[in-house]
Amino acid sequence: MKIQPVAFALVGALLAACASGGSHTPASPASELAPGARWIDAATIEGERNFLAGWEARSPEGWVRAVVEIPAGRLDKWEVKEDGLLHWDIKDGKPRVVRYVGYPANYGMVPRTVLSKARGGDGDPLDILVLGASLPRGSVVDVKVIGMILLVDSGEGDDKLLAVAKGTPFEDVEDVADLEQKFPGVTRILETWFLNYKGPGKFVARGFAGRDEAVATLDQAIADFAAAHSASR
Repeated sequence: MKIQPVAFALVGALLAACASGGSHTPASPASELAPGARWIDAATIEGERNFLAGWEARSPEGWVRAVVEIPAGRLDKWEVKEDGLLHWDIKDGKPRVVRYVGYPANYGMVPRTVLSKARGGDGDPLDILVLGASLPRGSVVDVKVIGMILLVDSGEGDDKLLAVAKGTPFEDVEDVADLEQKFPGVTRILETWFLNYKGPGKFVARGFAGRDEAVATLDQAIADFAAAHSASR
């Protein structure tokens, strides 16, 4: 296999850039970033606003806002942290790269939300999957929530909203049942991917929830974020 050494070489170069403390841009082209986003260093991206707290969870028109951390098809694992920046996640001293097929949807989070540990969550912002073509990293897109995939990761709830965006083949989908009817196999693809991308047995899948339950989870995550940040002032 010739691909693997190239991938490791790229990761090594990026780690060296991070360690140097200078302002370096990664090998990935700037065009993969959303307009308004910029590289701070090889493992950190700044948005035009704070990704976590600079946007409301819903737009004035009632759409849900999704921040794209990982474009569909990519393997590099990025996350919005508490500082509101987008960071390449580091594990065991190395940037995380998924050792599986690429993400089957655009993966991200909803700003100003938290999946509260007090309710069995992981304490991170509420995750969201945006179906459709790959979107630039750092994009903030208005989407329609249609349901939720129910997952447990290492004993913690790690449910993820399912959403569709305007201008895509999925834009007329209203809920999970509608998705299964119009696009057979998509839910199976998503569930199979999450059950295997970390290795067998890491995730437990509990099926899918409908739109109403997904929206209720979102509303609770918004309220929990507001309460936590009000208490910290």
